Order: sequence, then C-alpha cells, then structure tokens
Amino acid sequence: MSLLTEAQTKTTAIIIVSVVIIAIIAGVAVYYASQKPAQTVTVTQTQTVTKTASPTTTTTSPTKTVTPPKIKEIKIGLIEPLTGAHAVFGQEAKEAAELIINVINNELGGIKNLGGAKLKLVVADAGETPEQAKLAAEKLVAQEHPPIIIGAYISRMTAAVAEVTEREKIILVMDGLVDSLTEQGWKYVFRVAPKASAHGKSAVDFVLDMAKKKNLTIKKAAVIHEDSIFGTYVAQGAEKELAKYGIDYIVEAYPYDISDVTPIVSKLMDYNPDIVISVPYFHDAVLLAKTIKEMGFHPMFIAGAGGCGYTDPDSIKAAGEAVEWYTNTYSYNPARPTEWNKKIVKMFEDKYGKLPTEAAGIIFYSLMTVKEALEKAAVLHPEDPLNPDNLRDAFLSLDLTDNNSIAAQLYPTGHIKFAPNGDNIYAGTAVIQVINGKPHVVWPDPEPGIQPVFPRPDWPGAKG
Repeated sequence: MSLLTEAQTKTTAIIIVSVVIIAIIAGVAVYYASQKPAQTVTVTQTQTVTKTASPTTTTTSPTKTVTPPKIKEIKIGLIEPLTGAHAVFGQEAKEAAELIINVINNELGGIKNLGGAKLKLVVADAGETPEQAKLAAEKLVAQEHPPIIIGAYISRMTAAVAEVTEREKIILVMDGLVDSLTEQGWKYVFRVAPKASAHGKSAVDFVLDMAKKKNLTIKKAAVIHEDSIFGTYVAQGAEKELAKYGIDYIVEAYPYDISDVTPIVSKLMDYNPDIVISVPYFHDAVLLAKTIKEMGFHPMFIAGAGGCGYTDPDSIKAAGEAVEWYTNTYSYNPARPTEWNKKIVKMFEDKYGKLPTEAAGIIFYSLMTVKEALEKAAVLHPEDPLNPDNLRDAFLSLDLTDNNSIAAQLYPTGHIKFAPNGDNIYAGTAVIQVINGKPHVVWPDPEPGIQPVFPRPDWPGAKG
C-alpha cells in the first residue's frame, strides 16, 4: 500500500467515526425532545396573582394608572339668534352663558378633574334663517374647533346647526325644543330641556287642574299656534291632552311672522271657547294680546305654551296691560328654592336688571350639565376625555340630582339623566303668570306668597 493510500484510509476512518458520534448526539437530543415538548413563551407584562379565600376572586397587579391631562382651556361654542326677530331670546341666552362660564371658571375652579381647565365661550350669530345658522356653525367649527356647542333656540335653526355638528362629531347640547330634533338618529345631540310637546301638555294640565280646584267645567277649547315646526309640535302636545280628557277643540295655525291677527281673534270669538291654548313666539304674542284686548274677547282663560311670549319681561314691557293674567309654560323655574338656583337668579338680576326666564334658564342648567359631563369624561376616559365618543359616553352616564349636582338644582324637576336619544328622561316645566304686571311662578309649585289668578277676572262667568 502506498503512503497516499494509507493516509486516505485514515481520513476515511476519522470521517466515519465523526458521523457516528454526531448521529448519537442527535439521537439523544431527539429522545429528550420527545419527553418534554418545546414551549414558545411570549411575555406581554408581568402579573402577580394573589388568591383569596374565594376561588373565583383574584387581584391583578400592577394596575395601569392613567392621569387625566392637564388642559388649560376648553372652548364651548354658543350659536344663538343675536340679531333679527328672535334676538330677544338669543341675547338673553348669551348673557346667561357669560354668567355661568364665569361661575364655573372663577367660583368652581374650572374643570377640576382636568387640572382646573377653564371654559372659553366662543359665540356665533345664528341670524334669522336655517341657512344663516348653518353657515354660522360651519364658520365657528372651522375657526374655533370646540368639542361642545350649545344652540340655537329656534328649532328650525337648531336642526341646521345639528347637521354640521353631527357631521363633524361635535356634541350639540340643544336649547331648541322640537321633539323631532332627538328623533333623527343623531349620535352627538343632547337636550336637558323638556321637548316641545311637553309644553303643550303642561299648559292643558295646568288649566284643567285650576278648573277642577275652582269647580269649573271646560267643554270647548281653541288651540292657536304659529306654523313653524316648533309651534306645531307644542300644539300637538296640547291637542293630545285635550282629546285625552274628551274636550272639543279647534286648531288655528298662522305664519310666525304674521302682521295682522284680527282674523284669528274673530274666529276665536265666533267659536267662543272656554279656554285658549296659544303657542306664540315674541312679536305675535304681543300682537295677539293687544288685539284680544282691543276686540273685547273674554274667555275663561288664555294659556300660553312653549316658553315664548306673554310672560317674559320683554313681552310685558312691549304689551303692557294687555298681557295681564296670561300664563306661559317654561323650561325653567326661576322661583325654585334651591341654594344654587336662588344664587344664580340673584346674580342674573343684579347684573342684567331682570328676571331670567326661558332662554336664560335653559342655558343655566345646560352649561352646568356640560361641566358635569367634562368632569365625568376625565374620570371615565382620562386618556382622551375630549374625544367625541368619550364625551358622549360621559353624558349618557350622568345621573344628576339636587343632592349631587348644581345643574339639577337649576332644573325644574331636580333630576337630569339622558335616554340613548339624548333627551332628559326627567324633563319638566313650570307655569309663569303675569300678576300686577310682573311674572310669577304659579304651577306646579307656586312661589311663596303667590297664587294663580284663575279664571281671568274679565271672564263674564267670573262675575256670576
């Protein structure tokens, strides 16, 4: 054998031995692998579980703590009719908003759960038409980006604003009362105030309650209303209640911008109803009261419904003695004897020299409800409290009463809780009457020392 052949033989032997050793090691590895399956572990977080006496109760730690952000300022939009035919309501709403924002920021310390964040009121004029209101909303949203807007009192304009806020996912706290505003399937709308039909119902209930206490019978009624969607819904609430009690009635609608109500009053005199349920705005209420007085129409009672006209300070100033003994239903009770309601009413009277009525009152409790929702959002969703869905969740979680909320103390029923459609399920009204030239709350709980004047003293039956 040559030296090369011998070397090759040795190399071959070494290779064979190496292969055998590798095979043995691989076999051992396979054996052990078959005895204990391999595990893949993904570590997400470390948990310590402490078992208690109950086999179903565990405590997991560490707990993730999220601190709400410290926000310096939160813009709150206000869109109201500040010019035009309905400016009397919009201006009062603006005055009320400025007062409440000041109270929240300077007396209550802002939004405490958000590090004392201050509210900044940003205002837009809704004008006189839905088109103007929509443009105002679009401009306010584009320039200021408020997470919450309040508005726009006149229901047809509120609907126009809602189209914008819903599209932009902005919470709209409405002070428009038409029932259908919360029947559109909109997700980001809330209404603390009672809906329109509740006002018509309350006006009838008040009159029937008074008639019962005075042993008077009501057989015939007339319902007159301006023909906007608001007036129609309020009137429908009254009609439904009259039908419920079997009272015969007629209905007369007229344009909300009517300039001559003589034909309306003539029809009333021909029908000769026991009572009239009237759903006006401002200028038509003044016209109706003056014309009724001039034409000598004297029914048992004339009850306003819907919070507009007859009994607010501006209507009394404009119509004078013509509105004596008129009533109207209100979404706010300025005589409610809670600590905060008395305080806010006094502040408003001291600053503006008049009693706050419908337009101001709705803003009082709506803005205070906004504060409560912001505080709640910081607790429920500290990572992103101003997110529209988180704000919506906060509003829906509220259950406010006189004992736990300033907002509830400002509300007629003392209770605020929202249904899924955004309406307050504890909504209610108050009735205000002009007595000796001044507005007074007379129902369901008369203010101290005041009793309703019923029937009207100029009704012929009152003298018999």
